[in-house]
Amino acid sequence: MQPLSRMSLTRRLTLMFVAATTTVLLLLGFVVARSVEQHFEDLDMMVLSGKMELIQQGLAGVKSTDELTAFTHQLARSLVGHHGLEVMMLDTDHAVMFATSHANFLPSQVANLATQTSGQPALWQQGGQTFRVLAAQLPTATLGGTGQVTKLVVLTATDTGHHQTYMRGFLHTLWLFVACAAAGMALLGWALVRRGLAPLHAIRAQAQVVTAQQLSHRLPVHSMPVELAQLAQTLNDMLARLEEAFARLSDFSSDIAHELRTPVSNLMTQTQVVLSHPRDAAEYKTTLESNAEELDRMARMIADMLLLAKADNGLVLPNRETVDLADETRALFDFYEALAADKGLQLFLEGNALVLADRLMLRRAIGNLLSNAVRHATPGSCIFVNLADLPDAVSLSIENTGDLIPPEYLDRVFDRFFRADSARQRSDGTGLGLAIAKSIVTAHGGNIGASSSESLTRFTIMLPRPAKPLFASDV
Repeated sequence: MQPLSRMSLTRRLTLMFVAATTTVLLLLGFVVARSVEQHFEDLDMMVLSGKMELIQQGLAGVKSTDELTAFTHQLARSLVGHHGLEVMMLDTDHAVMFATSHANFLPSQVANLATQTSGQPALWQQGGQTFRVLAAQLPTATLGGTGQVTKLVVLTATDTGHHQTYMRGFLHTLWLFVACAAAGMALLGWALVRRGLAPLHAIRAQAQVVTAQQLSHRLPVHSMPVELAQLAQTLNDMLARLEEAFARLSDFSSDIAHELRTPVSNLMTQTQVVLSHPRDAAEYKTTLESNAEELDRMARMIADMLLLAKADNGLVLPNRETVDLADETRALFDFYEALAADKGLQLFLEGNALVLADRLMLRRAIGNLLSNAVRHATPGSCIFVNLADLPDAVSLSIENTGDLIPPEYLDRVFDRFFRADSARQRSDGTGLGLAIAKSIVTAHGGNIGASSSESLTRFTIMLPRPAKPLFASDV
């Protein structure tokens, strides 16, 4: 049989619905059958206990043998018309004094039953028939030879055959009804489940329309049941993320092709020109040096793209340690000092702050921002690096005076290969510096932003504040 976990949802729900319904019907049938049996038992006991009380009342007035004989005749007349009701009366020696025509019970067993049950009902099997009996020792008004009250054993019994016949027919009809009801519920449950799961089929049909070229399609949330609306919304959110990711991937691929096409074209053109006719060793050396520069730029671009790909897939796991941002910034000042001197720039640092971060990665992020500031700063101006230990974060900002970034491009400056305009064209970089800086900051749980106004451009990094205070001695 097919495992439940691999069954279709329609079949699974139908089987569970049928199982639950059948269980309820079976329990209901059991309760009804038990109630009917109890009702029959109560009716039998009403008749038996009534006759027993009648006989007990009559024997209470019997004072002699003659009166006992007269009572038995009166009892026989009172039982006329009571079909199925049997009465037997035994004397003190357990001899039969009175018995109806079908009361063929053994006197010794009747006497034992009266002693054991003490007036409680019991079932008696006799000659293929089942009787419900009530036996007891009833006192008379006659005194025995010892002066004690004479007690007679009296048994009343009623045939339960007609009850059993009725119960067999009733149970047969009941279980047949339960079987038919279960079959009917199976068909009805299947139809209801199919109808109830129609929105799922609609979701499947809508999802089949979605392709890599048609990610803008969305599921109709408002027409879904409440239970499926959240699922449809989740799928729509997933499609939105996939559409955004595909768009970024498409743009990234186009940018890569554009960025790599120029150096590859330069290499091919320059190489073909050099190979067009024989040249001396100096010309070959000059060409190879130029090619080496282009290949180095391509290698750095590929390495940067690999780092960004790892960051996008959550593979950048910073090895956190206590980092003094002031010391790292001063070390970068030493590195960029010669480049800044060529443009007449001055580098200033203000403030101090400690963070838990990956030292090399954070240094690369700050270096990319500082390199960007040096490249686009107005010659003879100043570049300021400000560190601030805020209540809930650590801030690092780099300011330079120079060409502004248009407001509509501030949110896009961290995109890969994005250029705001020709004035900020990156001629010697890979075009991925700001994107790498953002990925590194994001990997550390921080955020980065840019502002540009009144000839002043500022990049600000916000990093989470350490959970416990850090000291310079921890560095």
